[in-house]
Amino acid sequence: MSREEKSTSDHTTNADNTTNVDDQKIQDALKDQTKKRKAEDEIEIDLNQTVPLSKKQKRLLRRGKTTLEELNEKFNLDPSSIKEYKDEVAGKPQNSKEGTPLPEDNESSSKTDSTAKKDKKFGVWIGNLAFDTSKEDLCRFFIAKTRELEDEDAQVQQEDILRVNLPLAKNDGKQIKNKGFAHMNFRTQKQMEAVIALSESHLNGRNMLIKSSQSFEGRPDKHDLISLSKNPPSRILFVGNLSFDTTDELLKKHFQHCGEIVKIRMATFQDTGKCKGFAFVDFKNEEGPTAALKDKSCRKIAGRPLRMEFGEDRSKRQVKRREPSASSPRPTEPSLRENAPSVSALPVRERKPTKKVRESSYKDKNNRLKSSVALAGAQRASAAIVTSQGKKTTF
Repeated sequence: MSREEKSTSDHTTNADNTTNVDDQKIQDALKDQTKKRKAEDEIEIDLNQTVPLSKKQKRLLRRGKTTLEELNEKFNLDPSSIKEYKDEVAGKPQNSKEGTPLPEDNESSSKTDSTAKKDKKFGVWIGNLAFDTSKEDLCRFFIAKTRELEDEDAQVQQEDILRVNLPLAKNDGKQIKNKGFAHMNFRTQKQMEAVIALSESHLNGRNMLIKSSQSFEGRPDKHDLISLSKNPPSRILFVGNLSFDTTDELLKKHFQHCGEIVKIRMATFQDTGKCKGFAFVDFKNEEGPTAALKDKSCRKIAGRPLRMEFGEDRSKRQVKRREPSASSPRPTEPSLRENAPSVSALPVRERKPTKKVRESSYKDKNNRLKSSVALAGAQRASAAIVTSQGKKTTF
């Protein structure tokens, strides 16, 4: 082997050794996450590789704010993740990594779902609780009260209480108190009915309100704005949560199909003249605001949900007049004057002669003005330093 060939071979072996050492350093740097990476610890990334769907993208897809086509154009999504998302939306059971379903997992999940549904079926809601009531107090109370029943199936034992949910209030580390209500689940329907029959029972100083957890009677309808209004029905409609760019013409067009509008009073800023966020729409009669509160198309304007309710009609205010007090009647009418007794019949109180107030004299006993009076109008001496004008004499 010649000298040149030997030098080239040595050079290639040295280059291979250096590359192997660099690769080993890169691998060591990647393993240790806490180690600060250097400029030479570079990683090659294939930008054309597919990306799986993230949780945020799935959330946007469920809300309908984007589509799979738009996301695929931006991020080059993985087809397998798209298929998994479609299966989730369709409600199909997800398969394992090998592509085969797991029957045992499906059976166990279905069993847990069925038991959870059964547990929640016979539930009650308990309200108006004292804030210091605990779970043990509730269990002890229902067990003791149902023990007196003749039907053994309706009697509640400790093992029949499947769940007790008593939410606690957050009070900055002070004494823990509940929020005043609780949820309890029982094993059978008879036990649930027996507990509901104990409504208005006395516990810890309060009468409990108990009803079925599936009963929604007495709850206000969120969509019924008429019943949720604080003021009684009137011809004035209050509209809140308005945009600052809202104008009178826009409000008039928005509510003109509800009834005849007499006037729109919008609160505006003094400097810019723009809307402050609320206004009053005066209709001709009460049917206008009622129709506006019932119409769902009126609940949004310029993409903003409105807050609407009946406004206070000041024209219906009744001012209470003060009645004259009985202690000091004023007989101004002629009928009262006629019935009044004559003046001569009333006793006249004689006035005592008042003593003459002796006038203060400005003179003393020698008939001379007092010094304080004489100097009252004298010119005030100046408080400034006066330069001497006399002649200094030395003895």
